[in-house]
Amino acid sequence: MNKELLSAIEYLSKEKGVAADVICESLEAVLITAYKKEFDGNPNAVAHLDKATGDYSIVSPKTVVETVADGGLEISLADARRIDADYEIGDEIVVDVTPANFGRIAAQAAKQVMIQRLREAERDIIYDEFYNRTDDIITGIIQRIEQKNIYVDLGKAEAVLPHSEQIATEEYFVGQRIKCYVVEVRKTPKGAQILLSRTHPGLLKRLFELEVPEISDGVVELQSVAREPGRRSKIAVYSRDPNVDCVGACVGPKGAGLQNIVMELQNEKIDIVKWDQDPAVYIANALSPAQVISVTVDEEKKASAVVVPDYQLSLAIGKAGQNARLAAKLTNWKIDIKSESQVEEEDDNDFIDDDIISELAEPSETADTSEEI
Repeated sequence: MNKELLSAIEYLSKEKGVAADVICESLEAVLITAYKKEFDGNPNAVAHLDKATGDYSIVSPKTVVETVADGGLEISLADARRIDADYEIGDEIVVDVTPANFGRIAAQAAKQVMIQRLREAERDIIYDEFYNRTDDIITGIIQRIEQKNIYVDLGKAEAVLPHSEQIATEEYFVGQRIKCYVVEVRKTPKGAQILLSRTHPGLLKRLFELEVPEISDGVVELQSVAREPGRRSKIAVYSRDPNVDCVGACVGPKGAGLQNIVMELQNEKIDIVKWDQDPAVYIANALSPAQVISVTVDEEKKASAVVVPDYQLSLAIGKAGQNARLAAKLTNWKIDIKSESQVEEEDDNDFIDDDIISELAEPSETADTSEEI
């Protein structure tokens, strides 16, 4: 029995990834629960499991008295001295109170409780493991799709990719291997609930960290990310080393690094721009691939006015305003884009308006004549 118990503890520890000490503590809790349920005894009794031999016992503290009034809490002086001749009245001793037929009862009581305790310990381990991976990328296999929610098998646990976190342009199927961003890990009575995302900007950031050694090494920093999932994204990067081209490093040799990310995101277009401490330069870079003539910034309002060549206006704004919108998200600045012609026309109108105002301000001869009449 004892050797079998030790073997079972060792097996469960390896199989479930639960520390042997945790299993032993659970066993002790099970034994004392079974004892108190089946036998009338000292409520302060505790179970003891020898981790070296596998022997277990129930021990209870008792007070040495002349005449025993409560056998569960007291022991006579004569009985105490049979254990040790030095005991005196008032001493407290620990007595083995394990019932004779306790093994069979303990085994019956322990089975279900042990399974429950092991499941709880296993759930805690899984929760801790995945909680530490929050804000990171994880790879799994799509197990099933129910009510537009996708359930992903992560090996030790199952995660959910909600419909709201899926890319509308992507197609998903059972058995597909997929990379997702871990948004949140919650502890529930049924275990860890892991929420995934394919739309989070963090997914793009982590993919670049995986694909670009210069980012993982800290030579190149990824300053900001703006995404419209499945369609287009912009990232701003900066190099700590003036000899390293941050944009070139992210593109990779022959574009291999960037191409891997684009394939993972199923052809989502990605613009890589250089971050700059000067807001005007940064905004001009963010509007890439459009060319910019000038940028005027208002630091207080975090607003900018950008002038582009006439033939670059549509490119700067982008389809349905996408390029300008992403640039604004990336830089966190308001961006007002105008063409050269628009600016010149506004300047001309301002000049004409000024002339009209001046003329109206001067009294005319007609007006004087009227007054005299």
